[in-house]
Amino acid sequence: MSDIIILSHGDGGILTHNLVNDIFLKYFKNPYLIQLTDSVFLNFPGEGKGIVVSTDSFVVSPIFFPGGDIGKLAVCGTVNDLAVSGARPLFLTVGFILEEGLLLSELEEVVVSMARTAEEAGVVIVAGDTKVVEKGHGDKIFINTTGIGTSEEEAVLGYEAVKPGDKIVINGTLGDHGLTVLTRRQELGLGEGLQSDCAPLNGIIQKALKEIKGIKIMRDPTRGGLATTLKEIAVFSRLDFTIFEEQVPVAEEVRSTAEMLGLDPLYLANEGKFITIVESAQADALVQLLREDPLGKEAQIIGKVEDGSGKVYLKTFFGGTKYLHYLAGTPLPRIC
Repeated sequence: MSDIIILSHGDGGILTHNLVNDIFLKYFKNPYLIQLTDSVFLNFPGEGKGIVVSTDSFVVSPIFFPGGDIGKLAVCGTVNDLAVSGARPLFLTVGFILEEGLLLSELEEVVVSMARTAEEAGVVIVAGDTKVVEKGHGDKIFINTTGIGTSEEEAVLGYEAVKPGDKIVINGTLGDHGLTVLTRRQELGLGEGLQSDCAPLNGIIQKALKEIKGIKIMRDPTRGGLATTLKEIAVFSRLDFTIFEEQVPVAEEVRSTAEMLGLDPLYLANEGKFITIVESAQADALVQLLREDPLGKEAQIIGKVEDGSGKVYLKTFFGGTKYLHYLAGTPLPRIC
């Protein structure tokens, strides 16, 4: 591991994986934390439903982009982490780190966006904190959100439930968020039609969990994209995954812009997508249900689970096979 922190330690790829294992888990290790899931279920003896907690920090630049802003992102990111764990999001706490010189009008625009998104997601912001740092010691605004929810009876999700023969489903196109932020940040003059997919997913996920039996695990492919997220699930499940390139939905503008920039949509961040691994017999019904919702209208079965040891393979358009690993390097720092 490098002797210093570099941007790649924050991209969700292999260096992030190493940092978590070699530093944080080394000293913070406990039965809750070692699960390394998006949210953690806390058991209170004698209580009914478990309490579920998730926390995340948001440092995206620029803070406003087509399809969203840092406030919307902060609410959606934490709500979605709770939702893909099978929890019902209820409350949020919000911490702001503001840089001296930030326009009050910009802060108000962010706060209005957070309030609107929280209302859309059905969560209540119940506590908060604000700190201001000197000019040059921040980048306008950083936000931390902690989400609290309850576990649902319908959801018993986990790596151990994934079995050979299961199918892999995605609710829509990949790479929209990561490429939108990159093109706006660098003012590349590319992808004028690009728009982030940032959205709260708890509604569509709770409907799927209630109506479709046989859902094994869900994850939202944010940093590191689809490829890195599938690799994490494959490693923890000790199974191999195969996905089929022709079945993976990618918007034509994302595909063409990514190709010009030498980027792979499979590794680009998403903020309104979730992966579901489901029993084979229920996969078609899940896709049909997702397509009834605007956030799932381009849902697809994209792959399958097989016996193995934690590898992810891509069957390409041309019939070849490509091995997918964790994201290595950081093509898109600070996308969330």
